Amino acid sequence: MGSLLKVEGLRRSFGNLHALDGVSLSVDEKTLTILIGPNGSGKTTLLNVITGFQKPDSGRVYYAGNEITGWSPQRVYDQGIARTFQIPAMFGKLSTLENLLVADKNHPGESISKAVLKRLWGRHEQEVTDKASKILELLGLAEQRNTPASLLSGGQMKLVEIGRALMSDAKLYLLDEPVSGVNPTLAHGIFERIIGLREQYGLTFLIIEHRLDIALKYVDYVNAMASGKLIAAGSPKEVIADPRVIEAYLGG
Repeated sequence: MGSLLKVEGLRRSFGNLHALDGVSLSVDEKTLTILIGPNGSGKTTLLNVITGFQKPDSGRVYYAGNEITGWSPQRVYDQGIARTFQIPAMFGKLSTLENLLVADKNHPGESISKAVLKRLWGRHEQEVTDKASKILELLGLAEQRNTPASLLSGGQMKLVEIGRALMSDAKLYLLDEPVSGVNPTLAHGIFERIIGLREQYGLTFLIIEHRLDIALKYVDYVNAMASGKLIAAGSPKEVIADPRVIEAYLGG
């Protein structure tokens, strides 16, 4: 098992604030890794730099062995890295199924030469619908396929968000607090679905998560940040017991 994602010495400052201060970490293929740390520790900035929404002042980002430092968000997305907020915003009046369909990035409508071929268009539409329907089944949302998105629960909306990301056929998924504001039962269900996707399709996940009481049961590795630095990395048990992590969270 090799590293699918690797960052080396990333630095990103905003004036006198060092949001990233020499961060280096790696995410192994087919693992579920979480990124933890107090608010303002640099987690979101790290994801922004990885996905091209912000450029690093220095350092390197590698995906599948290729350097992607400073690439545009679209180019990173096309390479095989999906981040939930890169998918179009949820349309409340559209059904759950339709919300997945609009996230298809390979729609032939993007090509005039393909769009004029109605038979190709129809075949693609059926293929995409079948694909979206299968994703809804995997996420436990098959019964809600025709439900307007505005009527879904908060947890179900989180699953739809993941489902739209899955429409990209990416190999690496960066999720920002997928169980935030979700009741514990459904929060566990969301992580169980993520584990199922990893095992069935060999996907890799890097997740920012604050709800450690739920997440730690499911993850393979934990990376902890504080004040723009990576302060600990390893198994959940090792990282949570690390004095530097305890101090960062409790101010001890």
